[in-house]
Amino acid sequence: MQTSSLERPVLEPAVLDRLFGRSLLLTDDYDQTELGALLAVAARLAALDRAGTKTPFLPHELAYALFFDNSTRTKSAWAGAAARLGMQPVIVDGSSTQIAHGETAVETGAMLGMNAHALGVRHDLILGEGNSFMRDVRKGIDDYLAATGDPRKVPIVNLQCDVDHPTQTLADLCWLLERFPEGLSGKRIAMSWAYSPSYAKPLSVPQGIAMLMTRFGAHVTLAHPDGYSLMEPCLASAARHAAESGGSFRVVDSMDEAFRDADVVYPKSWGPYDLMLERVAANRARDAKAMGEIERRALERNARHRDWICDERRMALTKGGDALYMHCLPADIGAEVSPGVMARHTVNVAREASWKVHVIMALLATAKVPNLAEKLAAA
Repeated sequence: MQTSSLERPVLEPAVLDRLFGRSLLLTDDYDQTELGALLAVAARLAALDRAGTKTPFLPHELAYALFFDNSTRTKSAWAGAAARLGMQPVIVDGSSTQIAHGETAVETGAMLGMNAHALGVRHDLILGEGNSFMRDVRKGIDDYLAATGDPRKVPIVNLQCDVDHPTQTLADLCWLLERFPEGLSGKRIAMSWAYSPSYAKPLSVPQGIAMLMTRFGAHVTLAHPDGYSLMEPCLASAARHAAESGGSFRVVDSMDEAFRDADVVYPKSWGPYDLMLERVAANRARDAKAMGEIERRALERNARHRDWICDERRMALTKGGDALYMHCLPADIGAEVSPGVMARHTVNVAREASWKVHVIMALLATAKVPNLAEKLAAA
């Protein structure tokens, strides 16, 4: 994050110009300078918001968000970000669309693109479908705009897919850079599976953390029990970024090993890889019974690893015995994390979560506001 401080980050107009009209569907879609520009905008917007300065750069515009999975924080962040920019947020339940009746993602994009000025999408539960769906929706919007000669910029924001959760991981990165203003180079981050009794959670958060933090020189250790591997392209991306940044990336089967001497720990559950793959066929067949059975088997397998919990003993293994605890929330207290550890980090995870609204603001503003650097400097 190339900033002189969180209050007055350096905004480079030439780099921001490259982001105008762009959609963010994976953090890997942006190069390092583009990520730096995006983070600088988020930091500036956060500083203005905290100072009570209004930034209604996009008045009278409509910001749709299409959710195919449950959400509290991301829905709230989308609405808050859009409203702060002067936009009207509209949250759409994916089950209320015509997709189940045969409407394609391209058609959905065209229909929503007729009125929307930006579109957020969450489609995260089915491997191989979420990110592809978003790209087809973007094609539908772009084709409609081109066919009608409509000059509007209608970016897509990935609010979580099967591959990545960019608004979450970028918010995590902003919080880490606030906490460690010297940067992440050399910092040890433990991204670990943890037990959850609630449901088979998507893989996108651990994948996104591995792919993003390794770009900034961090030493990332991914820990999980046998059977909980992640998508191979994401692991390859993390290894490549680590080699390029001077960081490192490794995969271990021990939570203790990952926590040892870590500066940051991120214990979070996700579903068994083979069962997440089984969901694909069941979803395509619209077989609710099969989906329920897969979920039952996933939770049964999770229960074999109840000892994978972030507790006081494991936190004592970290650097100085008091690493920064992170979570995308909601955490399963008593399963993923002990009540005592969560109590000590309640404010930290709240501050981590607060960055998401500013990341979404930055994604919308960089894609839609001309001469953004000038407007932010004058605000």
